[in-house]
Amino acid sequence: MLDEPIEMGVKSPVEIGRTLRAHRKQRQLTLEQLADLSKVSKSMISLIERGESSPTFAALWRITFALGISLGELTISPEFRSPPPAELIPAADTPELQSRDGLCRVRILSPLGLAHSTQWFELEFQAGGTLASDAHRRGSWEHLTALSGGLIVTSGDSTLTLAKGATARYPADVPHSIRNMTDEPQQAVLVSYHIDHHW
Repeated sequence: MLDEPIEMGVKSPVEIGRTLRAHRKQRQLTLEQLADLSKVSKSMISLIERGESSPTFAALWRITFALGISLGELTISPEFRSPPPAELIPAADTPELQSRDGLCRVRILSPLGLAHSTQWFELEFQAGGTLASDAHRRGSWEHLTALSGGLIVTSGDSTLTLAKGATARYPADVPHSIRNMTDEPQQAVLVSYHIDHHW
């Protein structure tokens, strides 16, 4: 369930706290600033950083989204447990995030165990909505497939315009964004992954 404490896998709450603090300090954010960006309370973030709380799945997604890192960078060690062979996730239990402008809904479809390497999302944009991200770790790429038209992807110096059914593939280890340039809602599927080399 979205609001229940998640399984931490190999990493302990103390290790997650240390990692979170390091990423926050690297970005020169105060606890208050990260709380404003993530919509997670300052007190909860402080408890997580001290290893004194088992945060919910939703809280960790909001924090990592605000920091521009993957959930796996915060929670997953190189070894992790495999997901069960069959699993049904009700629509109501699918984690969701909002873009900073509040005009894009991000539904997280991928399992936690793959967060360190591959993630996939369903995106819904309102008119003029933008999903902007800082550079992810080196070797990160994204594949965006437009289920309707009118989306523009900017990755570094490249700008790509997607018609319905088109797929944009672009590096995500540079600042990048997806914008709905129309007056109508638009939908897309996004796959984010990390590899050492791209061909």
